[in-house]
Amino acid sequence: MRLVILDRDGTINEESDDYIKSPEECHMLPGSLEAIARLNRGGWRVAVASNQSGLGRSLFTPSDLLGIHNKIQSLLRGHGGEIDAFFFCPHHPDDACDCRKPRPGMLHDISRRFQTSLTHVPMIGDSEKDIDVARAAGARPILVLTGRGEETRERLERRGILEEVEVFEDLAAAANHLLGEHGEVDEDGAES
Repeated sequence: MRLVILDRDGTINEESDDYIKSPEECHMLPGSLEAIARLNRGGWRVAVASNQSGLGRSLFTPSDLLGIHNKIQSLLRGHGGEIDAFFFCPHHPDDACDCRKPRPGMLHDISRRFQTSLTHVPMIGDSEKDIDVARAAGARPILVLTGRGEETRERLERRGILEEVEVFEDLAAAANHLLGEHGEVDEDGAES
């Protein structure tokens, strides 16, 4: 089984400093749904790992979050794809939980759920927390330049760890690379 873990806001859908609080506020990034569908067709299972402190801050309800995830799934199914599981941390940053990225608890939960080691499992995201959680859990850190990706790249460079991270323009480019490693796409990104 091949597994890929995706961040949500800034990777699949647009980021918002005001939090994504309802399905109506959730807008997909160009090409992200098609990228997930291509990964599915290539035999990849897809999990989402997302900090959702808006729950802990009472900015939205669990029902609102479910509605957002249902919207993503519905739009994704229109492209022939599906996310196998959504994992999220509902806690406020001050709660000191183990599941809030960059702590690795959420990724360990994904590892148990899919009964697979995280070694070499791609963790794709746009934030420093996504890169740090991948490194902490022994997964493969991949940065996309959507969302907060550009500023994250600068911070990783200042920390001297950018060379340890694969960097792609967006989720579509990252998916094409993963599929290409397994001979599943040609040089133009088309399925073979």
